[in-house]
Amino acid sequence: MDLSNLQPAPGSTKNRKRIGRGPGSGTGKTSGKGHKGQNARSGGGVKPGFEGGQMPLQRRLPKRGFTPLSRKEYALVNLGDLESFDAGSTVGLEALSNAGLVGRLKDGVKVLASGDFTKSLTVQAHKFSKSAVAKIEAAGGKVEVI
Repeated sequence: MDLSNLQPAPGSTKNRKRIGRGPGSGTGKTSGKGHKGQNARSGGGVKPGFEGGQMPLQRRLPKRGFTPLSRKEYALVNLGDLESFDAGSTVGLEALSNAGLVGRLKDGVKVLASGDFTKSLTVQAHKFSKSAVAKIEAAGGKVEVI
């Protein structure tokens, strides 16, 4: 087998329907669009979501809340996950991503207090919860805000 004799599997392709090519083609004259009306016209048809003048669904449903454009979304790391690092080491963004604790950085990293924490580490992140700071300092570690 070589490139010169490649062809699709039998029955996997179909010829496209050629419309407007005379009465013998089966789709001549009106080209399968029927007689007159909105859908027979050039550019005819209704836009997506139009329901014949009835109030469309997306306008009937109530709107709730507000999403600020300036909202920041942080990648979250729990203190229990930091137990895998050696005591006395510095845990920064690079160390977290190498350990697989942070996937996409988003707007930064926030450390939360979930889990047990016993090692004295220097933890570098963009944000910390108050209880996370308390746990890190109680274990003899340091907190550095980037």
